[in-house]
Amino acid sequence: MELMGEITAGRPLLVLAVKEEAQHLDTDLPVLLTGMGKVNAATALATVLGRGTRPSEIVNLGTAGALRPGWTGTHVVGTVLQHDFDGELLASLTGETYGAPIALPAGGDVVLATGDAFIADETSRARLAARAALVDMEGYALASAAALAGVPLRMVKHVSDEAGEGAARSWRESVAECARALADWAEAHTPYHA
Repeated sequence: MELMGEITAGRPLLVLAVKEEAQHLDTDLPVLLTGMGKVNAATALATVLGRGTRPSEIVNLGTAGALRPGWTGTHVVGTVLQHDFDGELLASLTGETYGAPIALPAGGDVVLATGDAFIADETSRARLAARAALVDMEGYALASAAALAGVPLRMVKHVSDEAGEGAARSWRESVAECARALADWAEAHTPYHA
């Protein structure tokens, strides 16, 4: 976890997983790098939100794998779900609902599936495509932490790969271009400079 800058009331906090995704940000806004995966994302965001001053909103910028053919570009996420959490089984055991999908009011109709597995095989990709258009490793955790803290969240993902065979290679080759697109989106849609 690394927080660059200072969180101030009335200004957004930009949240990304890794420095590769943030490499083209040139902003006065604070930037939180959480590390990869749901645990890192949730604990990093909860830690900085628990320190006191709350941002006006959280803007999560990051890369995502496309689960369906033809998905490219930058997308604002409307719903995020966990693909590696068996909420139905837990509900049958406890009678409680855990891990329900989270709707993001500032988003559209794009559904993002989050899980700790990097999706790089056709079987997993096809299974997830029935439920979501994009896949990442942090989104649900960030949405959950933001909701519990009562801080609005916008989630913006740029497609880095096709979440199938060769996805890891594609991510490494495309992350700089994705980081440029995410920085451009942030400059156009946030108070990027004071």
